[in-house]
Amino acid sequence: MTGAALWPQVNSSASYQRRQSVETPASGGPSGRGTAVLSQNGLQGISVTGSTPGGPSVTLSPDLSGQGNTTVSVSMGTEGAAKPPSRYSNLYQAGFDASWELDLFGGVRRATEAARAEIEAAEESRRSLLLMVAAEVARTYFDLRAYQNRLDISRKNIRTLEESLELVTARFNAGLTNELDVKRAEAQLATTRSTLPAMEYYVEQAIHRLGILSGREPGALRQELADAAPLPPAPPEVLVGLPSELLSRRPDVRFAERELAAATARIGVATADLFPRFSLTGSFSGADDTLAGLRLGANHLWSIGPAVQWPVFDAGRIRANIRIQNARQEQALLAYEKAVLYSLEDVENALVRYAKEQNRLVELTAAVQASQKALDIADDLYKQGLVNFLNVLDAQRTLFAAQDQRVQSQANVLTSLVALYKALGGGWETPLELGEPAADTTTSAEQDSQHGLS
Repeated sequence: MTGAALWPQVNSSASYQRRQSVETPASGGPSGRGTAVLSQNGLQGISVTGSTPGGPSVTLSPDLSGQGNTTVSVSMGTEGAAKPPSRYSNLYQAGFDASWELDLFGGVRRATEAARAEIEAAEESRRSLLLMVAAEVARTYFDLRAYQNRLDISRKNIRTLEESLELVTARFNAGLTNELDVKRAEAQLATTRSTLPAMEYYVEQAIHRLGILSGREPGALRQELADAAPLPPAPPEVLVGLPSELLSRRPDVRFAERELAAATARIGVATADLFPRFSLTGSFSGADDTLAGLRLGANHLWSIGPAVQWPVFDAGRIRANIRIQNARQEQALLAYEKAVLYSLEDVENALVRYAKEQNRLVELTAAVQASQKALDIADDLYKQGLVNFLNVLDAQRTLFAAQDQRVQSQANVLTSLVALYKALGGGWETPLELGEPAADTTTSAEQDSQHGLS
């Protein structure tokens, strides 16, 4: 599962940048590499059993050992002094032991089921981590574009305020206005300029964050992401699907379900200890004073026969273990029910947030349009000498605030969409092919007309 399959595609430039950031962590980032360890370890653990689900289960446990030693014989003289060694002897031994356990009471099968469920739970944990990384990349990308567009709006307003200051200064020099209007224009210009450093910092911070999330150094994506791009439009509706489909998609719910399955299987493992275990054991060994003599011959021994193991005197311990496993199974069941309820709540909250933020964006778009008209009117009246410059400054502040809030709302809509896709489990539908942003949802830097005073 790649991150690009989780979120709708946006316009060509934005989707390229986002895919570059989303796909890389899943394969090359630290989080993506680390999550593969659990599944790999689980596969190694389950490979030691030879159980076939639904059929007879046999376990093979081979043991191969070899031994070699050299003995030195030293005789003592009558005076108690040691004589030189009279003989050296070498003894080489090799053996092989094997046992086959017949799974009559399902203990091995249940152990295999528990191991498989734990592997699948580890894989769901990995999916959950990848989903969180992809969601974080998408959210950070939208935050980056929002800060870049807000930065463009601030720079446009600074240019407008500079033009206004030039006009007011010219009128003051001509004796048509007082110095108060000049100082008000200077103050508003300085205030607007003061917003630039913070937004420039947030832009750099988002670029650094995307670099880290992609498994690279902080500034690796600066060249690709430095140029501002418009925020993509969000779809008006999202296909949620049935609640049963939701439960089958969310990795946290699937993780809890697999943990419950493993806990249930471990009850069977504990219960099987109450019954005897039947196995067929065999051994083969050989010994000789030379390595060549370890070939098949008279110095080799072998044995084969059945074995029965029944811990008759451990019934109390076994029954206590069964009660423990039952308690753990009940705990896993509660965790599963909790995950289901929380997932439904998460989806409902995400749906409400997404819908309400879309409504807010519509109102802010209308506010921008009304503020633009109000500024145009104030501009004309001021030039005619019918209103003072304070009315123009108020109209400029109102328009700037509305433009800035609209961009923030656009980003909030998209981050709400990311949260909704994450709540729905992500990766269940084909990425949407969206066109260029619509005229009424582009940034103010593209569609707002110039409103300088000239």
